Amino acid sequence: MKVYQKATYIVAGFCFFLGLCTAAFAQSAAPFPDRTIQYIIPFPPAGESDLVARYQADISAKKFGQPMVVMNRAGAGGALVWSALNTYPADGATVVGVNIPHTILQPLQEGIQYKTDDINAIYYYHFTPDALMVSADSPYKTYQEFIAAAKKEPGKMSLAGSAQYSANHMAVERLNKLAGVKINYVPFKGTGDLITALIGMHVDGAMGYLPLAIQQKGKVRTLAIATEKRNPALPDVPTFKELGLNWVDGAYRGVAVPKSTPLVLQQKMSDYFAKLNADPETKKKLEESGFVLVDIPLAKMPAFMKEKTAQSMEDAKNAGMIK
Repeated sequence: MKVYQKATYIVAGFCFFLGLCTAAFAQSAAPFPDRTIQYIIPFPPAGESDLVARYQADISAKKFGQPMVVMNRAGAGGALVWSALNTYPADGATVVGVNIPHTILQPLQEGIQYKTDDINAIYYYHFTPDALMVSADSPYKTYQEFIAAAKKEPGKMSLAGSAQYSANHMAVERLNKLAGVKINYVPFKGTGDLITALIGMHVDGAMGYLPLAIQQKGKVRTLAIATEKRNPALPDVPTFKELGLNWVDGAYRGVAVPKSTPLVLQQKMSDYFAKLNADPETKKKLEESGFVLVDIPLAKMPAFMKEKTAQSMEDAKNAGMIK
């Protein structure tokens, strides 16, 4: 009996020690264990940016002991928040979701109160491929049928998307050019806002992203996706490349902090988001949902932004948005 009790005490002591070690590890991995990270998403709930931020916040609290609160402040296709980015606390614990090409092309519009250089991105974590979708009740069963209808009545059909001068906007312009059609683009505040219009056939379709196509696959019909290969979740959906269009593109998402944030804190948060992005549970969940994970830390940001800026401006020029 004494031997049994002794063994029990040893096991209990080991478990207690293990618990302390686990807690200590989580505490050491958290950049601000005694504070809450304020994660501002400049779009409405239910869109891709919001969905991923909430995945990240969940993993942050569960695995690393770092509280993180996601706040949605939608307006002007993201410009409401991005214009105010450098007025937020430069404490390292205040981060803002950012998108490319939105933050590159949006400042080309009149009235936008920020410039691309004002956006101090510290980490980009994923890429979402373009996806052409229609309602499940739409008469268009294939990409070919949709394009044939667009060619029959130029300028009559419409595609919804998230914001002006966004990846969705650019994708519609690219479709017009590559397919030789004229389809009107209808901007919404965010992906979450356009779902009802798409499913209810208030628009002829939507130029969204692969995660939305997977998430809503019982309610929408996806006609084509801008990936190198077909996606396992939508095995019957062809890629644009299969359809004869040289098109692999979409939107990149990441986080930014105010420019006045001390460099040591910028690096700390860049490293932390990289840690969240590498988490196996998060990785599996996002990839199954149609997200393509990337790893662009603070050190690689200048080269990445230079490449993406040149590409986005070329897209805008080809679409006739700039000379």
